[in-house]
Amino acid sequence: MERDELVAYLDEYLRIHAFKDVSLNGLQVEGNARVHKIGAAVDAALQVFESAKEEGVDFLLVHHGLFWGEVFPIRGHHKRRLEHLLQHGINLYAAHLPLDAHPEVGNNPQIAKALGVVDLEAYEVGVKGRFPTPTPLAEIADRLGQLTGMQCLVHQGGPELVQTVTIVSGGAASLVSKVETDLFITGEPKHSAFHEAFERRLNVIYAGHYDTEVFGVKALAAHLSERFGLPWVFLDHPTGL
Repeated sequence: MERDELVAYLDEYLRIHAFKDVSLNGLQVEGNARVHKIGAAVDAALQVFESAKEEGVDFLLVHHGLFWGEVFPIRGHHKRRLEHLLQHGINLYAAHLPLDAHPEVGNNPQIAKALGVVDLEAYEVGVKGRFPTPTPLAEIADRLGQLTGMQCLVHQGGPELVQTVTIVSGGAASLVSKVETDLFITGEPKHSAFHEAFERRLNVIYAGHYDTEVFGVKALAAHLSERFGLPWVFLDHPTGL
């Protein structure tokens, strides 16, 4: 299909202009005018771009793009990244906060759905809801570990049986001071949030920044594949963080 048609659909579907975000959401690098295969990845990095070329991807969806509100010279690793995309005609489309918050394919609704959370409401760029029955914290951590393939970091500051939960993927540890549910699930821990979780009697599960943000790009690529008949592949380059 035509690249510009796909970009226009994504811009509207993700409501990219509705978010104030340091990421330059949308088409960041223009490649081939026609799209034959979609790639999905968490990070815009040279290793990911090389995998995209090997897989025959000409439209790459990422959560963490190349541009974050700062001006930088096109040299060194920045030059190599852009050079690879342009030489091989790979379009780069980034969706940061819009993909966290999207009610269907967003990272947080997808995690909630996989965990069986119901009665979802928006919270920041994440969601909050409840488990149908009170669920042991250890069981929830095990489920998350099975979903991501990684062992979660659990800070049990609250009740052993969890009813209500807030989910904000990635680096949202600063919200520990605000969350009012039994459990907060996010990605990346922050030292300054450690004591506050216990003092506020809040359970926190840190399931990995990378690992909590694979869900959105996968769901989005699958959605595009179903709608437009384009093949897609997930390019997995975990950071362990």
